Amino acid sequence: MTAARIPFMNLRPGEDAEAVEAAIRRVIDRAWFILGPEVEAFESEFARACGATRSVGVGTGTDALALILKALGIGRGDEVITTPLSAAYTALAVMMVGARPVFADLDPHRLTLDPKAVEAAIGPDTAAIIPVHLYGQPAAMDELAAIAAGHDLAVIEDCCQAHLATAGGRPVGSFGVAAAYSFYPTKSLGALGDGGAITTNDAALADRLKRLRNGGQTDRYHHGEPGINSRLDEMQAAILSARLAFLPKWTAQRRALASVYRRDLAGAGITVPPELDPGHVYHLFPVLAPDRDGLKSRLAEAGIETLIHYPVPIPRQPALASEMPAECPVADRVCAEILSLPLYPSMPEAHAIEVARAVHVAA
Repeated sequence: MTAARIPFMNLRPGEDAEAVEAAIRRVIDRAWFILGPEVEAFESEFARACGATRSVGVGTGTDALALILKALGIGRGDEVITTPLSAAYTALAVMMVGARPVFADLDPHRLTLDPKAVEAAIGPDTAAIIPVHLYGQPAAMDELAAIAAGHDLAVIEDCCQAHLATAGGRPVGSFGVAAAYSFYPTKSLGALGDGGAITTNDAALADRLKRLRNGGQTDRYHHGEPGINSRLDEMQAAILSARLAFLPKWTAQRRALASVYRRDLAGAGITVPPELDPGHVYHLFPVLAPDRDGLKSRLAEAGIETLIHYPVPIPRQPALASEMPAECPVADRVCAEILSLPLYPSMPEAHAIEVARAVHVAA
């Protein structure tokens, strides 16, 4: 397979390479690999970066969501309202604890949960709402938080694509009881492997989450309650600490490239979802095209790699068939038209300009 002239992303360490290599060497030299000083240091640094008081490192973003639900006592017999447009892991985390995911349709502009649809989906078994800050665009959190408060529901924010994003000037993750983050390598803050974290301002909840991620242990070999094995390892924590220092700069670079796209894609025959909050961090840059597959093919012929996030709405995944998912027509349309253009911090501005020109020709 021939490499694209303009790749979708670049996962190789760049300006952070020296810091990453030093972090790896430090862990190897110390020979402490699970739940040690690197994890503790990263938890403190990441909480501070997110405007939270506590952070708990876990194995994945999926585990982060499931652990929050478990720690809140949400499980069998409960329903959790979430979005039909995301990686399926958001809903699968709900199923992991025995609860039922209920899907509310999208705001057609923001592409995150429509607050009106959420309110309509609330029933007697609803226990929580999980909004996803998709593509780095914050969900309508003021409205969603107000709805949750009016119905005494927990808000758990899926921030897996929204590191350092803000909603109305306030950090995402600060509107609910806790928030989940992913450090999958493609994320804005990515590990060199899997990883995740939970942020919260509830000290008692954080302490319980630390027990639950480690088998429910109160101390070594003493399990006070059933937990799981989901621990952010020392190597990934050290790498994430090294990269966290670069994240504000990388976020600014993503926003600058997005600004180029917004300027140069005007009149290109495709729809660019609006930036509805200046706190958008552009984890991805999606556009909507009626002939999405044709556009993708023509851009590939021009040497430009694109991806689809996401081709199938979560309620239409076979894995969700037993959950009797609701119809979400906006999500159906979006998934048929969505296409993500290349965008990563080290991408030259000239590449964004070239991609936009190619879209004008190909759309």
